[in-house]
Amino acid sequence: MSPSQASLQQGRASRLRWLGYGLLIAAYMLGYFHRMAPAVLSAELQAAFNASGATLGVLSASYFYAYTLMQIPSGVLADTLGARSVVSLGGLIAGFGALVFGLTDSLWLACVGRFFVGMGVSVVFIAILKYTAQWFLDRQFATVTGLTILLGNIGGLTAAMPLAWTLEYTTWRSIIVALAITSLLVALMVWWVVRNKPADAGLPSMRQLEGKTEHTYQGTWRQGLLTVLKNRDTWPCFFINLGLGGSFFSLAGLWGVPFLRDVHGFGRAIAANHTSMLMIGFALGSMLLGMVSDRLGRRRPVMFIFMVAFFVCWLPLQMAMAMPQWLSMTIFFLLGFFVTGYTITLSVAKEVNLPAHSGMATGVVNTAPFLGGAVLQPLVGWVMDLTWQGGVNSEGIRLYAQGDYRAGFIVLSVFLVVSLVAAFRVRETYCRSV
Repeated sequence: MSPSQASLQQGRASRLRWLGYGLLIAAYMLGYFHRMAPAVLSAELQAAFNASGATLGVLSASYFYAYTLMQIPSGVLADTLGARSVVSLGGLIAGFGALVFGLTDSLWLACVGRFFVGMGVSVVFIAILKYTAQWFLDRQFATVTGLTILLGNIGGLTAAMPLAWTLEYTTWRSIIVALAITSLLVALMVWWVVRNKPADAGLPSMRQLEGKTEHTYQGTWRQGLLTVLKNRDTWPCFFINLGLGGSFFSLAGLWGVPFLRDVHGFGRAIAANHTSMLMIGFALGSMLLGMVSDRLGRRRPVMFIFMVAFFVCWLPLQMAMAMPQWLSMTIFFLLGFFVTGYTITLSVAKEVNLPAHSGMATGVVNTAPFLGGAVLQPLVGWVMDLTWQGGVNSEGIRLYAQGDYRAGFIVLSVFLVVSLVAAFRVRETYCRSV
């Protein structure tokens, strides 16, 4: 191949890479909005479905139940079918689920709708990681993963203050239905444009463009999945995600806004601004963490520093301390920034397993934060219901006291300690496949 032909191929590969990546990111942002919206919609959902704290937790966590169940299958599907088919089908399922959720008056059907939304969007992140492994260079993986999380969090940000502002002009049901239609359109665009790997577009692979040999693997997906599950280096990553990621999703996806409302007396707009700061911190931290880790060629030290810093910032919330608004906003930003320590485990999981198993490896590890969210959201609500003294507002919505949140958040603190213990067992990969 002549230098001019190689240059043309690289240019075409770059255009197709970023066009496909952009559409996959659009699907990922929609999923993030669905994940975080119940925190801002908590009052409307409690009123619409006459929900207690535990019931509201189950409704919100229905998304996480599906997301959790689908992470390992998502890895298998990403490794076998590729991002194009997986994300297209997921978008159709998520659109259907959002329609059910937005139109029903039944709590049971609302949970079913949220479950299908979670099922549909659950495949997107792992599919993007597989797409990244196929369309980007190995040394770019953590950086692009950080970029992916940063962009996804923009979707989460729209589920904070912009959503609270939009609710002043329309109903929560109209917003969810509009999201459903958008999900269906994005699914069609992904099918039309995205290609699983450069070879599907008649291009050489990224490794071939670098003059390297292709990774090869002979075996079935069942053998591959069993290999990943038997690899003891996979499991510390799993437990870090379970505690740290699960606690974060419980705070950002449901209990953060009610906590600020009931304990600090903030209105919904100010509480939603705190969630925005949480998501901004998460977005910036994810991008910075991946870049720093790739540049240093190290995984463990960067991850551990971020995790310890998160635990320190968490303590004022565990104690339900009174604080001025500027300080609580700062703490929420730092919580979002430092919680990203758990995201580096996705790179570690890829690197401690065979390249052919990257989808399954990241799928197994990425099960954990959503399992944590699915368990912790209703568990925190259940503990708070145990200590609730019966207070309600004029609309009949339960009001929890400072002590109730302190009791509920003990559950999150226990899971955070589990994460810190697991961090000591993570294998250092020096940013390469081991």
